[in-house]
Amino acid sequence: MSNGDIFVGEIIGTAILILFGAGVCAAVTLRYSKARASGWIVIAFGWGFGVLAGAYTAAPLSGGHLNPAVTFGIAVDTGEWSKVWVYVLGQMVGAMLGAVLCYLTYFAQFQANVRETGTTEGTAEEPLPTLGIFSTIPEIRNRVANLVTEIIATVALVLPILAFGLTTGLGESGTLVLIVSLLVVGIGLSLGGPTGYAINPARDLGPRIVHTFLPIPNKGTSDWKYAWIPVVGPLIGGTLAGLIYNAAF
Repeated sequence: MSNGDIFVGEIIGTAILILFGAGVCAAVTLRYSKARASGWIVIAFGWGFGVLAGAYTAAPLSGGHLNPAVTFGIAVDTGEWSKVWVYVLGQMVGAMLGAVLCYLTYFAQFQANVRETGTTEGTAEEPLPTLGIFSTIPEIRNRVANLVTEIIATVALVLPILAFGLTTGLGESGTLVLIVSLLVVGIGLSLGGPTGYAINPARDLGPRIVHTFLPIPNKGTSDWKYAWIPVVGPLIGGTLAGLIYNAAF
């Protein structure tokens, strides 16, 4: 694969991933969305379908990593680091593009960025924080616990992805990406509660950068004090997964 193919493939695939993923979060979160308050299961499947669409689209060009943690895990296993920077750059550009596309899709809803609250005088409206549509926010803010959660969840993603490569039938049948997509749904359902399962540095950092600059009314903070955890944790997790795979298989 040429550097150009990898770069373009990762931009397209990651943009689709974030469009679907941030899109489902917007659908569930924003007040004037028809899918409002439809719940965590919907979010988990929305992200899974984003992986499905993005990875299948990017696979012919780049292999469809869409995630620096996956790229790091593969590089640790194979020892091939020369194209890592191309993958990561494409993933970051794609993640930011996908976040912008999500914003444009829900533009009217973002402009009407309020939620109803009950008061003693009746119903009132207040701004609705929007960062959770684009990036992750921990339920309990504990740096060590949040970091450990992201490391464990990313190992649970990358190690099976590497092991799936040993099952030749998955690749030959074209179902490997489908299985990985279901894996992502499972991680969301089982391990996503504490931190929102970033498990992907580009998926969190790219949209967080975009959120910082988007002209969303009353959008709230971009929470840059927390931003390093969903970057460092998945990179550690991806690296550990590559080391474990190398040692055990």
